[in-house]
Amino acid sequence: MRKLIVELVMPLLLVDQILKIYIKLNFTIGEIAEFIPGLLEFQFIENEGMAFGWALPGVAGKLVLTSFRLIASVGIGIYLFKLINEKAHSGLLKSVALIWAGAIGNIVDSAVYGRLFSHSGWGTIADFNVENGYAPWLMANVVDMFHFTIRWPSWMPFNIGGLEVFPPIWNIADAAISIGVIWIVLNQKRFFQEDKKRQ
Repeated sequence: MRKLIVELVMPLLLVDQILKIYIKLNFTIGEIAEFIPGLLEFQFIENEGMAFGWALPGVAGKLVLTSFRLIASVGIGIYLFKLINEKAHSGLLKSVALIWAGAIGNIVDSAVYGRLFSHSGWGTIADFNVENGYAPWLMANVVDMFHFTIRWPSWMPFNIGGLEVFPPIWNIADAAISIGVIWIVLNQKRFFQEDKKRQ
């Protein structure tokens, strides 16, 4: 467990948080900067809800969502510990560790950023403001910044020609969760058949 935390979870969390703090302190909402020309750009938004902007309405919805994230993160950590004790496939362990790191990364934003930073706005850059943050504990927004700029070729059918291939704006934590889930789905037979053989 310690090796996975030191070699995978902590580095991912560190990079995720450093980038989010940099964006929060240097970009206004909606500000865009090229990262990889023609492929990827920074575009700062704050996500009030879950992945792809899904949200539960109102203060109660926000508390429910953050509480769910916290409970899910604890559950994933317990599940990872159980898998390690059962000597599960190393690929499964790394995939679950990626999901765990991503979940924790987004929890940090939604749980504490509201108390650490002032409000980000259109034309307003946030600063560290512990005395007067922009939201109470557990009520902040998640910082997103990566945006793919590639578009479908104009000759594509079904009126998708010229549209963005992947319009959502995301962060490193989202990418870690997505990679972990996709890797489990693609390798589920290998990961779980080996577990059955050991039982």
